[in-house]
Amino acid sequence: MSSKDFAINICKSSIKITMEPPKGLKLNLLRQYNNLKDQDFEACTKPELFKSFLFTLCFFHAIVQDRRKFGAIGWNNLYNFTNEDLIVSRMQLKTFLEDYEEIPYKSLHYLFAWINYGGRVTDDKDQRLIRCVMKFFIDPAVLKFEEFKFSKSGIYYTPSPGHKSDYIEYIKTLPPITGPEIFGLHENAEITTAMNESSELLDSVLSIQPRETGGAGKSSEQIMKEIVCLIEEKTPKQFDYEEVFKEYKTDYNESMNTVLIQEVIRYNVLLGIMDKNIKNLQLALSGKIVMSSELETIATSLYNNQIPAVWVKFGFLSLKPLMSWLSDLIDRIKFLDDWFKNGTPKVFCIPSKFYLV
Repeated sequence: MSSKDFAINICKSSIKITMEPPKGLKLNLLRQYNNLKDQDFEACTKPELFKSFLFTLCFFHAIVQDRRKFGAIGWNNLYNFTNEDLIVSRMQLKTFLEDYEEIPYKSLHYLFAWINYGGRVTDDKDQRLIRCVMKFFIDPAVLKFEEFKFSKSGIYYTPSPGHKSDYIEYIKTLPPITGPEIFGLHENAEITTAMNESSELLDSVLSIQPRETGGAGKSSEQIMKEIVCLIEEKTPKQFDYEEVFKEYKTDYNESMNTVLIQEVIRYNVLLGIMDKNIKNLQLALSGKIVMSSELETIATSLYNNQIPAVWVKFGFLSLKPLMSWLSDLIDRIKFLDDWFKNGTPKVFCIPSKFYLV
């Protein structure tokens, strides 16, 4: 063997291909059946039971994979269910159907939902979910075929046993876009998913946009310095907590004093973090301190007109971009400052409260 052939063989042996699950229930099922060999499909001595439960097992596999698109609504944690989980489950299904006269549902549920798939699931609520989903698909009711529907729309059901091509033809009739109904979720889950996907797409576009400009345009560093200076100029100063507490002591007859004190404490934490980050970022942009990964993340968010994650963590709930969020913060602080200086108001701005938005 020549050195060239040896190098080619080494490269081939080191290549690993990761197969991401297709997007959508229909494409996922199509891939499972297109990759399924005819001898594996016809291998069981109880062909009708095996074909029916194999379809529901593939359906279950597609469901648990596609639930990930709903984020925390689908799973509390993201799990990488693989084709190997389905292959092992298919082999176990064949063995148990052949070895037992009656279908051992409990054993199949335990193997699939507790070991093969459930072995990857760490969250206790997700463990309960995957067991419930498995019991729904591996159940005597699915053997009623077209009479038993997986969802209210009646689109999804178990086809009558037949050839592999019959199942593929049925799968091709399924809608290309999978609605939340088959997952047992409300229609609003689809809206949340679309919003999250749009945000991820926009974040990806922003992350790859060029940071340098040619010609006489300003560099990204100059733009960043202007943004930081603008934020520093507009950001309100922290409240004097001692003065506020002295003026508005806890009083049984005036509960709003406690509200003001609590709001001042929360906003002071946020303003303190913002002030610290802005000053450190100015020093880093001037080359006086090292630009850490945390500061670089903050700088990128400011450049993209996004609220830095650390400010979101300690700040009030908001979906606004950075500059609109900053204007909102200024209005909120102004309301509290007027409250402190002019006394308890008769009319309250409810949205200005930290958690009442």
